[in-house]
Amino acid sequence: MQALWLAFEDIAGKGIDMIFILKFLYYTALIVTPQALPIGVLLSSIMALGTLSENYEFAAAKSAGISLPRLVRPLIILTVVMSVVNFFFLNNVFPYAVFKQKNLYVNIKKQKPALALIAGSFNTEIPGYHIKFDEKYGENEDLLKNVIIYDLSERKGNKKIITSKTGKIITPEGGQHMMLVLYDVHFFEDHISPKTIKNMPSSSADFKEYSIIIDLSSFTSDVEEKESLKNLKDMLSLRQLKDTLPKLNSVYKSYLKGRSRRFFANTDAKKLHIDTISKQGKNLQPETLANFDSKTQLRIISSALSKNNSSISTIKIQKTTFKYKRKILNVYETEYYNRVAFSLSCLILFFIGAPLGSIIRKGGFGLPMILAICIYVIYFFINTFGRNLAEDSAISAILGSWVSAIVMVPFGIFLTVRATKDKGIFNIDVFLQPITQLIKKISSKKDNKHNGEL
Repeated sequence: MQALWLAFEDIAGKGIDMIFILKFLYYTALIVTPQALPIGVLLSSIMALGTLSENYEFAAAKSAGISLPRLVRPLIILTVVMSVVNFFFLNNVFPYAVFKQKNLYVNIKKQKPALALIAGSFNTEIPGYHIKFDEKYGENEDLLKNVIIYDLSERKGNKKIITSKTGKIITPEGGQHMMLVLYDVHFFEDHISPKTIKNMPSSSADFKEYSIIIDLSSFTSDVEEKESLKNLKDMLSLRQLKDTLPKLNSVYKSYLKGRSRRFFANTDAKKLHIDTISKQGKNLQPETLANFDSKTQLRIISSALSKNNSSISTIKIQKTTFKYKRKILNVYETEYYNRVAFSLSCLILFFIGAPLGSIIRKGGFGLPMILAICIYVIYFFINTFGRNLAEDSAISAILGSWVSAIVMVPFGIFLTVRATKDKGIFNIDVFLQPITQLIKKISSKKDNKHNGEL
């Protein structure tokens, strides 16, 4: 429901037809279904078995010779079926829904360009302008705060810069233009014409109100599901991911090979250069800079520092590029293994929720709801944490995808064993009994001593 409301908030009241809003929400519901199924299984298992235990149905079943494993066997079969359904959603329905939703949202933004404006970053979807603002607010989210606009309509670069404290978006329904009304405006233009650059290299002006009319004729007037976005990781099935991984791996290895060749070539060249200098410099004094005057020494040091800083910057850029290319490969690998791992979440969480419900002996929506949310948050957090580590190359993609199962399966086995033996989660008497005996011994010694004194 949270995902649906957030999606509805993004597009509702923006002049989009209800048909496309319902389609967008439908795709969103399909996307969140693989996450909703596990928490649904977890909550229902805690509630169902908690209610049976609270009403002493388990005691009646045991008196009739029916064990707990036999009693929950149909539920286990149902959960296995739910896991298969979850795998089908992750492998087939989820990629299809992401593909349709993202392309539909792109085309909705083409009909309503105001939706494409996002706070905090430069928006380049509007033709001829780069627009940035800190906040979008108002009842219709048509008011802007701290606006910066680069006017590129003349195709001469960032020569016109417009800043304003506040602004307003006006988009007439069915019109081919969008108006930006800006308030408390500062306008700056850098002139590049040879005739004016000598006399007036730049000009600036301040306005209380300034309007910009933007032509939107290049945007489509209808919302068609044109499939411009393809081959993102969330849009691929397991088979497509499996076919994509060798290609990404080949590109990554080619990049490493090319960089290594360039690195060793530069290293050999530097070595040759150093050997040449050392041969030519046998007759030089140990302190080479002492052979030059102060200005030349300063120039040599500045040149060396400049080359050093340039080399450091190049290394940092190459390091960032290397991490980015490696992360792309890690993201696709993690997504591939996570599809299988997360599809088993229904089965894993059932073997946590079912015995937990029989142990706590509480049904309804109170305690079971709290436990279900806490357990699922822990499971989802571990899964997300493992995926992030795998994407950053801290651990392997397989381990990052299965780390949540590795942590939660032993906990499920522990609860199942405790519930089968009709025991609580922890035997508190094991910890309290020694303390109680110690207190009794101390109190008895005090009583004996007090009686002896009497």
